[in-house]
Amino acid sequence: MTNAVCKSYNQSWVVIHYCRLKAYSRTKTSLNVNATFVEPAKKISLHLKLMKKANGYKPFLVDYTFDACEFMKRHNHPVTKIVWNIIRNVSTVNHTCPYEGLQVVSDFHNIEVPVPLPSGEYLILFDWLFDLRPQFATNVYFTYSEEY
Repeated sequence: MTNAVCKSYNQSWVVIHYCRLKAYSRTKTSLNVNATFVEPAKKISLHLKLMKKANGYKPFLVDYTFDACEFMKRHNHPVTKIVWNIIRNVSTVNHTCPYEGLQVVSDFHNIEVPVPLPSGEYLILFDWLFDLRPQFATNVYFTYSEEY
């Protein structure tokens, strides 16, 4: 990971305390996000978009919106399941809706992508919608190298 940017669109619903990368070495960083959901979030949608850098960031493979509450009940989206398997052990977002209070992703660093990606610089855009209204965004920049 090379950068992480979190932005709350509505401070009365979501307060982001920190969104940081911590460098352990030149090649290893970990992501730490700490946010508080002030009001109970009962209907959460997530717009997930993968971008690849090529004269600016361009859409690449994934661009869809899904019902996060429904996913937490059934785990029925293949692409979302890949992302979930990557973050489930480092987050407190491991139960069904509603979500309220402190939500944390801590020490997220071990990324093994189970699908082939070409080498390059990428950006994952997460737009979080509560009741179909944008509440906050999480953007994670990373570099991926194919190993043969």
